[in-house]
Amino acid sequence: MDATRRRVLAMGAGAALAAVAPRSNGETQEPPITKSATTRALHVGYHELGSASGFPVLLVHGFPDDARAYDTVAPPLARAGYRTLAVYLRGFGPTRFRDSSVPRMAEQAAIGQDLIEFADALKLHQFAVCGYDWGGRAACIAAALHPGRVRAAVLIGGYTVQDTIAPAPPALPADVKNAWYQWYFNTEMGRRGLTQDRRALCRFMWQTWSPTWHFADQDFDLTARSFDNPDFVDCVVHSYRHRIGNAPGEERFVEVERDLAQHPKITVPSVILHGGDSGFGRPPSETTATERSLFTRLVARRIVEGAGHFVPREQPSEVVAAIQQAMGASTP
Repeated sequence: MDATRRRVLAMGAGAALAAVAPRSNGETQEPPITKSATTRALHVGYHELGSASGFPVLLVHGFPDDARAYDTVAPPLARAGYRTLAVYLRGFGPTRFRDSSVPRMAEQAAIGQDLIEFADALKLHQFAVCGYDWGGRAACIAAALHPGRVRAAVLIGGYTVQDTIAPAPPALPADVKNAWYQWYFNTEMGRRGLTQDRRALCRFMWQTWSPTWHFADQDFDLTARSFDNPDFVDCVVHSYRHRIGNAPGEERFVEVERDLAQHPKITVPSVILHGGDSGFGRPPSETTATERSLFTRLVARRIVEGAGHFVPREQPSEVVAAIQQAMGASTP
């Protein structure tokens, strides 16, 4: 029995119906056609699938990844009638800054606003969001600050909005160990390392953050092209320095960062997913008190077995099901 058949049988009939057949034998697909939308700051690259009349779902990747993280999430959603829009974040793939002279910043408020401005550019009055890591934070911010625009949210990793205003207390040793890359990028050696050997660094993160995921070399190589974006290093370094106070933010987001420091609640129907095999450690089995307080309309919270950090790539059917569940709990 081949790996594809074993995986489908293990998912069960309901999940298998929602899933797209995964690639087998290391076979990869050619990149989907990339479109572009112009916002205040960016020319945003994205992949679109599904009917233009379908309800829009913004799919937002994390670090280090790109919009292809949703290659096996978008097709079943499109078949279910949704319009999927997998977005490249600032500093990744084809997304470019409009002004060549502005500093390349990627603080949390900026990537959250990028989603809203992307929706504005496409004239999307309402939409759903799904994201993880950087994309999860952007989705959290959009849902928390613009509940009238965001109809439902799937947040892989839960609530990840940061307080960039008050100095953080010293981290626990285990957290310092897991966040080695953040401290690394706060040094000039880290900047040089990311500049000179970004593929090796990012591949190491794929391997260690999702230790039970055996990805194909071709899949990594296709996504690694997105790390050749000329703004990639600057955006990554700024993101990890700004969050701990080692780099200034963009002036237009000062008040937004103050609002985010208060940890605004998310009031839209939300499903939280956590990878059970995350290299950062297994999350608690039960919904935490913090999660209950921050999500006023928490529809479900699940641990996704067989997935680590890159849940949309590792268990796409779970992400599809979560989006459908969150949308089912929303009011048109």
